[in-house]
Amino acid sequence: MTNVLVTGGSGQLANCIKDVARKFPKLNLIFKSSSELDITDFEKTSSIFKNQNIDYCINCAAYTDVDNAEREYKKAMLVNSYGPKNVSIACLENDAVLIHVSTDFVFDGYSSIPYKEEDLPNPLGIYGLSKFRGETAIKEHLKKFFIFRTSWLYSEHNKNFMKTMIQLSKSKKKLSVVDDQIGTPTYARDLAKTMLKIIDKKNKKYGTYHYSNEGVASWYDFAYAIFKEIESEIKLCPIKSKDYLTSAKRPYFSVLDKSKIKMNLDITIPHWRSSLNEAIINLRKEINL
Repeated sequence: MTNVLVTGGSGQLANCIKDVARKFPKLNLIFKSSSELDITDFEKTSSIFKNQNIDYCINCAAYTDVDNAEREYKKAMLVNSYGPKNVSIACLENDAVLIHVSTDFVFDGYSSIPYKEEDLPNPLGIYGLSKFRGETAIKEHLKKFFIFRTSWLYSEHNKNFMKTMIQLSKSKKKLSVVDDQIGTPTYARDLAKTMLKIIDKKNKKYGTYHYSNEGVASWYDFAYAIFKEIESEIKLCPIKSKDYLTSAKRPYFSVLDKSKIKMNLDITIPHWRSSLNEAIINLRKEINL
């Protein structure tokens, strides 16, 4: 058996890993929530690696509140930068492979073509900066790592854009969503399968990779597709980012180029619309839409 530690064990991505775990019987998944394992505490992090004989660590622990990060600079940096450093050192000491989740927010969004892994990061806000510094800390300490930059994660679990839109459709007749921020929605269950597949096959083509679903969308497009899937009659109106002010500035364009991951890791990536359909079907099994 391969022992796999999953930090941030009660978060959205970790819950999706639990959903698909049965398809990978050779992996012994050990989930630790943030309350059970604070990755900013090196001694506790190191002891879990040693006591559990960890072979791989999927680091899902993160500070993900993009707007509050502007006000909680120290907390965001502690979790997203110092935490990955601790996990990296623990991996190094125990000869474990790190799989770390990063974000499209490391880019400024001024590109007109999909971002490749070697493109220069230039985060616009504290959240993106903290995640980029986490990437840097990993690269300074490890050679055996996978960093996955992803975008617009959603699923049946926890709080996310899809579930928020569904909830709003029950209480509102009209809704405005920005149409000038372009990226790709990513079903967290697809990312979960990809990470476990890499561990299961013991792939050693380490490095930084981009993973999101195929296709391109604005947040308006994403919302429109959600409402169409659930057959909602809510009136959806497109607006510009300047008319919907937030504490943190978002990249206008953050589509990720997935050529490298498809070539190096033999990964097949579904289109975001087909994955959204699957997510809605799975959500219907849990709640009455």
